[in-house]
Amino acid sequence: MLETVAQAVINGLLIGGIYALVSIGVTLIFGVVKIVNFAQGEFVMIGMYLSFYLATQFGLDPLLSLFVTMPALFAAGVLIQHFLIRRVLGPNDMPQIFLTFALSLLLLNLALMLFTANYRTVHTSYSDAALHFAGLYVPVAKLIAFVVAMALSGALWVFLHTTDLGKAMRAAAQNRDVATLMGINPNRVFAVAFGAALALAGAAGSLLMPFYSAYPFVGQVFVLMAFVAVVLGTLGNVIGALVASLMMGVAESLGIQFVGADSGLIVVFAMLLLTLALKPTGLGGGRVR
Repeated sequence: MLETVAQAVINGLLIGGIYALVSIGVTLIFGVVKIVNFAQGEFVMIGMYLSFYLATQFGLDPLLSLFVTMPALFAAGVLIQHFLIRRVLGPNDMPQIFLTFALSLLLLNLALMLFTANYRTVHTSYSDAALHFAGLYVPVAKLIAFVVAMALSGALWVFLHTTDLGKAMRAAAQNRDVATLMGINPNRVFAVAFGAALALAGAAGSLLMPFYSAYPFVGQVFVLMAFVAVVLGTLGNVIGALVASLMMGVAESLGIQFVGADSGLIVVFAMLLLTLALKPTGLGGGRVR
């Protein structure tokens, strides 16, 4: 029994690392730019297709494709913020919601047109490898994805707390008007925040390819979990999103193991409702960090 629980916890933590990259991107955009990006999952999908193309056409390992997908999606985020997002920023949230939702639908249907609904996979030398110890099974591909995801999350935390630009982003998240009066350029800060969020989505896509199939609707699976993690961890709180993502991964895995194969999301949403009932402000206590 203990071995089964331990295996479920390990599986949940490993996939929770991917959830963390997506949810941190969502919460970073909300915390700094103050909009909800409904298209975040589609950029995970784009990252997966980019990695698939680089692997099949150039033989590039999905892990190495991180050095392509992250800069490419960072640049895409900067351009989207400059040409689209900044034009709808204002007191009215509806144009922002419609814009990101329309962007999500556009990218999804473009993927369907270009790639069809077929599943695409990349098989690497470590896709089927696993570590065995004390009766537990740890897939190497998922372990690598988890380690890289945590490293990227840590790098973002260091960037936000130790660099001038990172501190400017935190200042803009806390009070945009005061930050502007202190000489911070909000457009520059917003562009970097949006670019960084999409770069994390691209990283998640590359890390998923060795053990997960790419198809046009794949992003919706991860963005749903990301939104739950963002709410659970408190909107705009990066650390809260990270902790909530890991908790959700474990809850989903335990639900699948002990309740049923289709019950993972049910357990996750039950955990969300219970947590918010006990602590309505979320795990982060309502503080934007």
